[in-house]
Amino acid sequence: MLARLAVLGVVASLALIRPAQADVPVDLDLVLAVDVSLSMAEDEAKLQRHGYSAALRDPRIIESIRGGTLGRIAVTYIEWSAVTDQRIVVGWRVISDAASAEAFAAELDKAPLKSGTTTSISAGLDFAVQQIQQSPYTAARRVIDVSGDGYNDYGRPIRVARDAAVAAGMVINGLPVMNKRPAWQESAPPDLDKYYAENVIGGGGSFSLVVKDIHDFGSSVLRKLMLEIAGLRERTPGPG
Repeated sequence: MLARLAVLGVVASLALIRPAQADVPVDLDLVLAVDVSLSMAEDEAKLQRHGYSAALRDPRIIESIRGGTLGRIAVTYIEWSAVTDQRIVVGWRVISDAASAEAFAAELDKAPLKSGTTTSISAGLDFAVQQIQQSPYTAARRVIDVSGDGYNDYGRPIRVARDAAVAAGMVINGLPVMNKRPAWQESAPPDLDKYYAENVIGGGGSFSLVVKDIHDFGSSVLRKLMLEIAGLRERTPGPG
């Protein structure tokens, strides 16, 4: 009898630590995967963060979410840099209305900002794939949203990571950041938009939006999120 009670106690404890909304179906699992390598200056990294939090608070995003079949999506925000440097800034949350969007954006705004080192897009993609595979939600679509300002310079080949993610049923969309910078600061490669189109994005309907001015980052994120939530695409073709 005591052994049975002990087992029941363990089961009850596991139930308490299980995500409250596990197994809830959603229209979309969305990973926001953001570059924080050294080439991304602190002010640019802050503008990136603000761009995402502002977009999530925009009423048009809520309208897009509510226009889905289920009217809710699951989102997580991660930052990546070196091969061994990826971190979850905001874990999986369901967004279905203004209140849940505000809660996610507020948590993102409060999270400490930590700069990374090298640029391993492939490791960032691999980490994003893991997050989707471990998501507690059942999604009709699974999308990884990658923003960055440089080539993949460490880790396994980017196309290998990209193709593995696509084979696992995921769509990768890109947001290459190519804003002008002071002479003392490393500039983004002049063909980064082409690089993302040919090497990073992939899956059915994948696309890329280029950021030419860091102050336009917020509007670019807003446009991109609206397309992703609605399951639409830009003109940029992606492999797969």
